[in-house]
Amino acid sequence: MNRSPARTARRGLATALVLALPLALSACGGGSADEGAGGATEITVGVIPIVDVAPIYLGVEKGFFTEQGLDVSLELDQGGAAIVPAVASGQYQFGFSNTTSLLLAQTQDVPIEVVTAGVNATDDPAADMAGVLVKAGSDIASPKDLEGKKVAVNTLKNINTTTTNELVRQDGGDPTKIEYVELAFPEIGPAIEKGDVDAGQVVEPFLTIGTQGGMTDLGSNFVAADPGLAVAEYFTSTSYAESDADTVEAFTAAMNESLDYAQQHPDEVKKILPTYTDIDIDEEVLAELNMPQWSSEIDTESIQKLADLSKADSLFAKDPDVDALLP
Repeated sequence: MNRSPARTARRGLATALVLALPLALSACGGGSADEGAGGATEITVGVIPIVDVAPIYLGVEKGFFTEQGLDVSLELDQGGAAIVPAVASGQYQFGFSNTTSLLLAQTQDVPIEVVTAGVNATDDPAADMAGVLVKAGSDIASPKDLEGKKVAVNTLKNINTTTTNELVRQDGGDPTKIEYVELAFPEIGPAIEKGDVDAGQVVEPFLTIGTQGGMTDLGSNFVAADPGLAVAEYFTSTSYAESDADTVEAFTAAMNESLDYAQQHPDEVKKILPTYTDIDIDEEVLAELNMPQWSSEIDTESIQKLADLSKADSLFAKDPDVDALLP
């Protein structure tokens, strides 16, 4: 089942994570899940209303989690930075988060660990699920022109800023001159149109909605960082992994089946997407969506590349230990 999001209440948590996650979280652990009807284990998973998480919705619909003895509730949040503290504190048993948020948490000794892959970018900068939009007629003709401009992202000092910085660097620009503004994905397109920001980094379905509305896509920041970039993963708390190892194993098995299924059935992904996003998505948009890549295999080298980019942007107080984060 799906429960209503509480984005406003958790936005403060997202900011706290980005700036400095309290070390007190390291003393918190994921509480054991309850037993539901028929003996199924009830778990809550934090996700984001974007195309990236379609596999878990498909997996629930197809019964992959039920087959593993799990009763799944899905909670919608604005971004992975808000989901990390919710998992670490035991509010959720599992969560979906971008790789940079997970690396940041790991450097701050937050007790979490990845259990399986989440989503990967494509290899094509012109056909990826992520991009940087500007409005029609903008004087921003290429990424280097973002210097001195105001750019919207869904979470500050995170994967979308570090990868956009790399997109700008590769085009010969200086990303330190960009002013980033935090907005939820559904708010970014309208903010660009109104002139509140000069550009915005978005993912699907907001990328196709924007380009079909006349906006220009400057290219994929994810592919610029690394073709096939390991954008996000599913994770749990370290204490939950220890106390409920069987549940973690069951979740991982169901999630891996869901990831592989989504990769093989893009039409079903498009059909399920409107059921959990906050906006109406018409058939024309669905037909043109750029699908990401899903795989049950974790791309360790790509995660290390993101760690290196984040260090270059001085996001971390210390070097992350990628091996310690991964299963």
